[in-house]
Amino acid sequence: MNRYVKTALLAGAALSALSTAAMAQDTGAMATGPQASMIDDVIVTARRRDEQLKDVPVAVTALGAERLEETGASDITALQQQTPNATVQAARGSNSTLISFVRGVGQQDPLWGFEPGVGLYIDDVYVARPQGAVLDIFDIQRIEVLRGPQGSLYGRNTIGGAIKYVTSRLSIEPEATVRGTYGSYNQMDFLASASIPVSDNLRIGGAFASYNRDGYGQNLNTGAESYDKDVLAARVSAEFQPNDNSFFRLAYDRTVDKSNPRHGHREVAGTGVGAGVTPNVYDTYAGVGDNNSVITEGVSLTGEFYLNDNLTFKSISAYRSGETDTVIDFDNTPAPTLDIPAIYGDHQFTQEFQLQFEGDRVQGVVGAYYLNAKASGAFDTILGNFGFVIGTGGFVETESFSLYSDVNGDLTDRLHLSIGLRYTQDSKTGDVFRANYLGATRSPLLGGTARAPFQVRTDYTNSRDFTDISPRFALSYDFSDRITGYASFSTGFKSGGFDMRGDANVTPNTVNGYEPETVDAYEIGLKGSAFNRRLSFSSALFYNEYQDQQVTTQVPAGTPLGSAIASFVDNVGSSTISGAEFEGTLHILDSLTANFAVGYLNAEFDEFQRFNLGTGLYENIADQVVLQNAPKYTGYFGLTWRGQMAGGALAITPSISYRDDYSQFEFPNPILDQEAYSLVDLSVVWTAPNDKLTVGVYGKNLTDEEYRIGGYNFPGAAVFNDSVIGYYGPPRTVSAMLQVKF
Repeated sequence: MNRYVKTALLAGAALSALSTAAMAQDTGAMATGPQASMIDDVIVTARRRDEQLKDVPVAVTALGAERLEETGASDITALQQQTPNATVQAARGSNSTLISFVRGVGQQDPLWGFEPGVGLYIDDVYVARPQGAVLDIFDIQRIEVLRGPQGSLYGRNTIGGAIKYVTSRLSIEPEATVRGTYGSYNQMDFLASASIPVSDNLRIGGAFASYNRDGYGQNLNTGAESYDKDVLAARVSAEFQPNDNSFFRLAYDRTVDKSNPRHGHREVAGTGVGAGVTPNVYDTYAGVGDNNSVITEGVSLTGEFYLNDNLTFKSISAYRSGETDTVIDFDNTPAPTLDIPAIYGDHQFTQEFQLQFEGDRVQGVVGAYYLNAKASGAFDTILGNFGFVIGTGGFVETESFSLYSDVNGDLTDRLHLSIGLRYTQDSKTGDVFRANYLGATRSPLLGGTARAPFQVRTDYTNSRDFTDISPRFALSYDFSDRITGYASFSTGFKSGGFDMRGDANVTPNTVNGYEPETVDAYEIGLKGSAFNRRLSFSSALFYNEYQDQQVTTQVPAGTPLGSAIASFVDNVGSSTISGAEFEGTLHILDSLTANFAVGYLNAEFDEFQRFNLGTGLYENIADQVVLQNAPKYTGYFGLTWRGQMAGGALAITPSISYRDDYSQFEFPNPILDQEAYSLVDLSVVWTAPNDKLTVGVYGKNLTDEEYRIGGYNFPGAAVFNDSVIGYYGPPRTVSAMLQVKF
């Protein structure tokens, strides 16, 4: 089937060419339909201000609340299906840690101290750590995915792109919503939200959500559920508008994830009890335990001051924190061959000031940003075959300051120039401790029996500063009132840092840390609408030069060889990434709408310098590696039929998404790498005439496709009991939803 899916994607690319040709035609040439069949203008905030999507010289996928509801999106990992050239999923061994890649650029390792490659923002508040970042979708206005480096406007760690989670503003009228969902694997979700105007200028509101589901599999060793869900989330806010010239919003959110740790599936049989390959890919024999807790919370205060018709001053103050207590069984057997208990803790304070200006021919924003954050943690590597444990702990403190601007000027009525610039200074202090302790039990760092290490591998504190200037230039031209083309150049920057796993005995240079990575991105695009606004589309061609990539490598080390694990982060060299994207919406009939997205990606390493433990030298092995999470083709096609039933509105949405072959790591592994696959979904949503009652039925992965979303690779029978472990996406599920508005 995948061959036919790929053909369909290529056909979609051909449609892009037709859309380009349509630019030169009179958009009214196509037979006009009722106004209702015209596509509404999409408003985004990609450039920190409200703009029509077609006017933004950035590749942006915007999914509104209605679209997310119609497709049954439950959390932000649903973005992966509908966004070209994007990976958005839960990390291996985790339920709520976010792993994101855009156009082949991202970061898979969620260890404290490592920076993500795709920035996550909740109402313009940057979320520094990936733990707890698999956000459930509730009380939301829209989600935007900005593809390509966003260094000038969003700064550090948006080298691949940015994801913006925009919550709903409170209603000026009293309202309340209650929603319940029941589905496969005893899924029971509940949501309640309400908004109340206290006075003419003060509104308060909040939302509470509970997500529960039995596991897709079972821990056959302990009897616990595997791949279950147990999440409580809440959000409260107050909006105060004392006069026409000012607005304040105070918001607080908290999420508690008590789901069991997500143990993996052995892809290769080992020796001993529970070391076989289970028939069900969601089953496990993990013996490290089933306790897991992820708690995240944050508070923010946003103030907007409308100085005059042309100037708006905005302040965003925020504090966020997170705590994680989890276990990962790398070998997935009852024996403590390779068990990893871990704790994480982080907090961040951010302050941003913006001045937005709007003139007849010049618009833009200037601002300043400050971040003070600390990420810390500890984990054990319990090596039962050798009777000892490697204890690792430490922290990274980051203080970051930046100044930025983005100005758009009208050179003529149709020709526009956008210039952006950001200066960033990061100051980091890293503290790393790594030692070996006798006894295959938890080390003192994780609350184990107090004992002195028999070997200290790493023990240092070091500080480094990193600075960057990220420019962006974009030239756009309005071919008509509805179609705009653009060409842009931008850069991205991800700060250097310190390897929290670094083994100074094996790689002494780890105490010096690693350098930043950068991207130079070139892009041309065409976006807008045609055929009397029945077609809305966005297309882009891009070419990226990716330099000094930070790649984590973990290899067997020690004496005898393999009795320990050495980790190092290298700036491996450079790669070239090019591709194309085309997405949009087409009103085929007044009652039938198609949504589509096609991505093509060509990514390869030009240089990959890897440290050879045997020789103590670096060697270029670019011909042996690939970029991880970089499938050549991605695609989505969905049809939505809207009609009437029982006096209400009925929407039926079948869809199919496609993801080409991709590698889990830089080093290809035929056992772990995922072959091309497709996911087929179907949703049926009915809304009562008064819009107070909504009923929905959602089917996900209806063909019950088995597909890996992550893995661990620790081969070797004597040392690691051939621990080659896969983690899988959800199986076929069906759910029914009932929503009532008051």
